[in-house]
Amino acid sequence: MQIIIICLTILGRPMPIFSCLRTPQLIPFALTLLLAGTQASGANSSRPKNVTSTDCEASISQLRRCYEQPPALWPKPTIDEGIDYQELGLIPPPAKPDAREQKLRILGERLFFDPILSASEQLTCASCHHPDQRFADGRRTSNGHRFQEGTRNSPSLLNTGLRDTWFWDGRASSLAEQAIEPMLNPIEMAGTREGIESRLNNSEHYRAEFQEIFGDHAITLEHAGEALETWQGTLRSRSAPFDRFLRGNRDALSDQALLGLHLFRTRARCANCHMGPLLSDKKFHNIGLTYYGRKLEDLGRYNVTKKPADVGRFRTSSLRDIAATGPYMQTGNFPHLRGILAMYNAGAPRPKPKEHQLTDPLFPQTSVLLKPLNLEKHELDALESFLLSLTSGTANRRVVGIESKN
Repeated sequence: MQIIIICLTILGRPMPIFSCLRTPQLIPFALTLLLAGTQASGANSSRPKNVTSTDCEASISQLRRCYEQPPALWPKPTIDEGIDYQELGLIPPPAKPDAREQKLRILGERLFFDPILSASEQLTCASCHHPDQRFADGRRTSNGHRFQEGTRNSPSLLNTGLRDTWFWDGRASSLAEQAIEPMLNPIEMAGTREGIESRLNNSEHYRAEFQEIFGDHAITLEHAGEALETWQGTLRSRSAPFDRFLRGNRDALSDQALLGLHLFRTRARCANCHMGPLLSDKKFHNIGLTYYGRKLEDLGRYNVTKKPADVGRFRTSSLRDIAATGPYMQTGNFPHLRGILAMYNAGAPRPKPKEHQLTDPLFPQTSVLLKPLNLEKHELDALESFLLSLTSGTANRRVVGIESKN
């Protein structure tokens, strides 16, 4: 029909395609249209619309056709009632800075790598957030002032500007607040407000830089926090195979990784918490790792809100660059992704109260979102392959000091 209308436009009367082919001046044009129409018809007939997971799972080629569509047309994810799901997507780039913000970014980057912010003048922000470790540090927990060991794993700062709260328990409501707290923590950088501000104000170079941005005022800790926030907010993951797949390179994911993506969104139930560009709902969940009444006890979000329901809840980690940011969880006790997959496949730990804990209002409850999955080995392999596709470049890096201390 499309070709007849075109012939009508050119010749002033309807003409079937084969009549067009008998018209010398239209032969090249008609052949092109005929080929395009055939290809479009074939593509439309093979492209699944409103497909179900069962349709897609008929074969790997069918699964690939399902996921070659825009994400909005992918198979419906397995999401529990009440979950506000956001489809997986690309990381948004940092906004283009104005002149003031660009100066803040430059100043923030300099401060990030300067030991002037620590009491000993030997530690920097990069001591726990190495650029070559994807702004994590590869340790179970980090060493701070005088080699004191922290209690929680240092997460990557990549994409940190896209979060709503900071720290594992969400106690910081701004990235500036997150940047300042380690400077004053006696275990981490062990500084004091007076000491840090004095050192910055006594630096000729820093006085000039801060005055250019903030005016002729004494440098404050809040000024430093704003600069660090502005620069850290620009940190982004680089393009990973999954990003290239989303941009249209359908060969960027292997068949195994593609199956992993499908499982991730459906039977593995990962998308209930890991969603959107960050692959995180930015919320807090208890996944059974509170270690209640044990050496590693950590009450998590409860320490911030004092709500019993928040005992053992921790922020959902982003899965961006996951293959290169281990060890995992707030304790850093999981050196390998496969161990985490095995834990979730079993339904996660569900501690049972002892007799003296039966009436304890703070006894932690593992999230109801976690259920036994009963995935087979090849499906766990596929999930791991998909997780690897979320990491840019090579995942080769050191993992330091992994030792279970349950």
